[in-house]
Amino acid sequence: MKSASPALEAEGVTVQFGGLLALDDVSLTVASGGRHGILGPNGAGKTTLFNVITGFVPAQKGRITVQGKEVTRLRPHRRVSLGMVRTFQITTLLPDLTALENVLLGALMHLGHQRDFLHRARSDREARKQSMDKLRALELDDLADVRVGQLGYGQQRQLEIALALALEPRLLLLDEPTAGLSAAETTAVLDLLVRLPGDLTLVIIEHDLEVVFQVADHLTVLHYGKCIADGPAEVVRQDPVVREVYLGAR
Repeated sequence: MKSASPALEAEGVTVQFGGLLALDDVSLTVASGGRHGILGPNGAGKTTLFNVITGFVPAQKGRITVQGKEVTRLRPHRRVSLGMVRTFQITTLLPDLTALENVLLGALMHLGHQRDFLHRARSDREARKQSMDKLRALELDDLADVRVGQLGYGQQRQLEIALALALEPRLLLLDEPTAGLSAAETTAVLDLLVRLPGDLTLVIIEHDLEVVFQVADHLTVLHYGKCIADGPAEVVRQDPVVREVYLGAR
């Protein structure tokens, strides 16, 4: 259920790396419970915007607000405590642990038990059940006991989403969740995304336009660090500037 207070706001965000203006006065508002897509060609500033929102890159100008609380200067782990979780373009899984152990780590972190992980992983039946449920949702439960380093790239991408969900986020940011996936793997991820609970806010960067258009109800389009369109998905999809810059229309 959506509330009147936005889950996320970025206001006038500007980031410059040397002579490169990566983000130029970018603003967006993500409704609570919304499905918000961020589009743009390579180098448009999409991942940089995610990095600013999550605290990995500081903004030279602008402010970030999460659930009504300004977080512009907060470190990444403090933002996680507000219910913000993200995935990366490159997987950040622990390759020497099994698929189940990786998801368990997320579940136990959410419960505040990460300092006693090995003991809790063996004894916390509820955390194990919840972790297996996350794996089952992505049809990865048959790989629960396989070490991550032995999994294929597509399986690791899906597992990272399961790990993110184990943290029980209120605001989930997915950076290219279907990149490098097969058609079947993409379908599994898409099926999961459309079944996410309505009170979970989703922000997604994705090159697969069919995924974006099936998931997102609101789109922000970036080009050379500037926002060139922002609005309901069907309106932005028909925008002539967006079609020329991003969709290749003439």
